[in-house]
Amino acid sequence: MISCRLSTILGAKRLKVSDVCRATGIARATMDRYYYDKVNSFDREVLSKLCDFLQVKPGDLLVVIEQGTLFEMDYGTAPPTSAYPVQKETIFNGSSILMEPAKKS
Repeated sequence: MISCRLSTILGAKRLKVSDVCRATGIARATMDRYYYDKVNSFDREVLSKLCDFLQVKPGDLLVVIEQGTLFEMDYGTAPPTSAYPVQKETIFNGSSILMEPAKKS
């Protein structure tokens, strides 16, 4: 996933979003999307203005963050080294909740 580090860079340089908007001519709504990392598509003109003003390279502003096996994990069972292993399942039968030992697959 690509992440925008504008907020980190502005914080390090002690700059305000409004100052960058005034200096670059970038709209505040656009700056907010970049600042809060909510950009869906990156505009080359905006990136160029930001990089020129902040004196950074595009690779400093945009970074790739690896998500690893986030979506491949089995959340039904806890890893054996977990501090909170899953020991029971909660079963709802319509009128009451029953607790039974988890079945191992």
